[in-house]
Order: sequence, then structure tokens, then C-alpha cells
Amino acid sequence: MKKLIVALATAITLASLVLPDQGAAQVLPPAKRARRIRIVKAPEIKLAVSHLTIIRWTTNNPGGSDVHYGIVHYGTDPEKLTRTARNPIRLNQGHPTTTYRVRLDNLEPRTTYYYRVDSEESGGRSDRVKSPIRKFTTAAPGERISADPRSG
Repeated sequence: MKKLIVALATAITLASLVLPDQGAAQVLPPAKRARRIRIVKAPEIKLAVSHLTIIRWTTNNPGGSDVHYGIVHYGTDPEKLTRTARNPIRLNQGHPTTTYRVRLDNLEPRTTYYYRVDSEESGGRSDRVKSPIRKFTTAAPGERISADPRSG
């Protein structure tokens, strides 16, 4: 009986290594694009230090291609948002919302920046959602500003 159990366990192990996993092989088609994409959680500063800032916001799930980009247009003059930062994100088709995080690098310490967020599909098609212009001020050297009170 013991030999039979060992042989059965060995056969199952080998079969699992050789035979394809049908569930893992499925590739879902892109989700249908949302009729209207809107910001459901306003842009906020997740982290700010003297030389970089991370901005986070949430929209309803835009659908379309699985890869999207969060985009932040920013600058020191609210009339001239001449700099752009982009970060990719992979959509989860099962979630009703998508949270974007974009890192802005090479900022000047103790400087006020103005920004507007946007998003687009990987092919460059805009989600046609833009926030109002907002602002933040970078920290002094050695200082850290965080939206999460637990991350000191």
C-alpha cells in the first residue's frame, strides 16, 4: 500500500510539472473603456522631500488597454506647467477604481510647485480626465512631508 501511495504521489507531481495549467494560460482581453472617467479621490501629496514628491489620485477604472500612465504636468508658475512626469500602471480589471502614483524628481527644496494630473492608455489615448490645478511646497533639506501619519 505504501508503494502505491508513493507511486501515485510521484505521478501527480510529475503531471503537474509537465501538463500546462489552463488557468494560468488564459489572457483576458482588454476591458471595455469606461463611458466617463472621473477622479474619485482628489490628487494629494503622498510624500515630499527636498528633491522629490510623489502625487497620488484615484479614478474609476478607465478600462481599455491594461497599461495606463499617470501623468503630472507641473511647474513653478500655475500658467506654465512645462514639466511632465509619467509613471506606468497595470489596471486590475476586477477593481472598480485605479490609483495612480507619480514621482516628480529633481525638484528644488522649499519651492512651491503647481500641478495638474491626467492619465492615458499605453498607446497615448487620453482618458480625458484632468484635475484642477493644485499646489505643493517641497520640504527643506532633511525634512520629510507625508500624507500618511504612520510614515513619519
